[in-house]
This record gives sequence, C-alpha cells and structure tokens, in this order.
Amino acid sequence: MASSEHGAGSEPADRLAQDRESLRRRFWIKFKQVVVSLPFAEDLLAAYYCAFDHQTPRHVQVALLGALAYFVLPFDFVPDMLPVLGFTDDAAVLATAIRMVASHITPEHREAARARLKRGTDGSSLDPSSPRNG
Repeated sequence: MASSEHGAGSEPADRLAQDRESLRRRFWIKFKQVVVSLPFAEDLLAAYYCAFDHQTPRHVQVALLGALAYFVLPFDFVPDMLPVLGFTDDAAVLATAIRMVASHITPEHREAARARLKRGTDGSSLDPSSPRNG
C-alpha cells in the first residue's frame, strides 16, 4: 500500500518538490496569504531563493524544496489557521532544513528576502520572480 511506504504526508511533498514550477506558483500564493502572520518570513524567503538558485548544489536544493513543499501543502500536523501555533510545524521543518544547509544560504539570498519583504510591506505586491534568477 503506497501510504504505508511513506511517512505522514511525505508522498505529496515529494511529488510537489519534484515539480518546481508548481511549487513556485503555490509558494507565492500561500506566502502572499500568510506573510503578515509569519514570524519566519525572511528565513522562508531566503530558503526559497537558495532552493531556486542555479548555483546551489543539488542536494541542498532537494532539502530546501522538500521544506518549501511542506509549507505550501494544505495538510498539516498543526493547521496553519490556528492562532500562534499554526505555523510551528512549518517553522520546525524549515529550521531543520536550514540547519542542514545553512552554509549555502548566502548573504545575497538573505538580502533578496529582505528586499522582497520591504517591497511587499511598502504596499506593492510581492512579485514572485527572483531578483537573482529572473
């Protein structure tokens, strides 16, 4: 049985992580919906930029794409709509992925994240194209 071969929810996350364009699109849809309530928005964006950076090693991309896929999938161990607790599982997954690959998240990735957040909070929309990758 397929569901017994995978951990809780890992099969859909694996499939989504392999479909980079779908992941990009779904990431920005969810990010725009929840950015104001995310205490880890800058880290999430820096991880996004690192994952889609063509200079990032493949194993690092895979780890980060998995964490980003978990963020965008509608199932959750802790539903995102719960106040305060809603994003704790997303934050834990992201923090684990970032710890594993921290040396690959560059100052450029972090600066791009800060710049994107600043543009978004200044009233303009959060544009999904990466300043580094187009």
